[in-house]
Amino acid sequence: MDRRDFINRSLLTLGFLTFGGMMKNTMMAYVMDTASTEKTQKNMKKIIIIDGGPRRNMNTAQMLQKFAEGVKSAGNDTEVRTIRLYDLDYKGCMSCMACKLKDRVSNVCRFKDALTPVLEEISQADGLVLGSPIYFGEVTGQMRAFLERLAFPWLSYNDYSMTAPKRMPVVLIETMNGLPERNNSNGFGSMEHCITTALGQPQHIVAYNTCQVKDYSRYELAGFSEEAKHQWRDAHWEEDLQKAFDAGRQMAEI
Repeated sequence: MDRRDFINRSLLTLGFLTFGGMMKNTMMAYVMDTASTEKTQKNMKKIIIIDGGPRRNMNTAQMLQKFAEGVKSAGNDTEVRTIRLYDLDYKGCMSCMACKLKDRVSNVCRFKDALTPVLEEISQADGLVLGSPIYFGEVTGQMRAFLERLAFPWLSYNDYSMTAPKRMPVVLIETMNGLPERNNSNGFGSMEHCITTALGQPQHIVAYNTCQVKDYSRYELAGFSEEAKHQWRDAHWEEDLQKAFDAGRQMAEI
């Protein structure tokens, strides 16, 4: 090998080593960046808000909107998604018993309709908010039907334990006509026991003595004093909204 061939081969080898080193550094940077991204994605939280009220812009919807704003105010990229039950076509528990089949027991409802993907999404969420106006002392029919589908798969008929896919913080928001000292509300009723056992002790936020309509003169609502309603609202509504906002921020920061 003459001197010229030796130099050419040496340069070629050096080039490969340099290129290899660059590739190694690039790959390491990629792996580190990917790991960082995956870690960030893994650490990102998701909070699901279930709106069980029929009206898009009234009391329950406004409380839930404030909760969502509170989540976003935390500034930590927590995802928050609001789902309106009145927009979905679904039924309560169909007693199909698919969640109780041997070797295929599931703690997520397997009946297929518009609620199925919602229940799947909740099973992987990091926080849950349930909001409903109180009708005849109870949550709405849509909320009750939703809760049947949510909770029945948690229940074991072997030992009567309640096991959700994962535990998470829960906030229950109620809006009602009743006063703190005078109301007939059972709230979320027996379903609250299921929520508490399977998910954890929920936080309660209640907005009392809410206005049913914006213009009382258009409706047969003589049993209510419009003046008293507005006085109560002026004194308490912003405080109620602030409680919802604060609860949203707190859940996002947990």
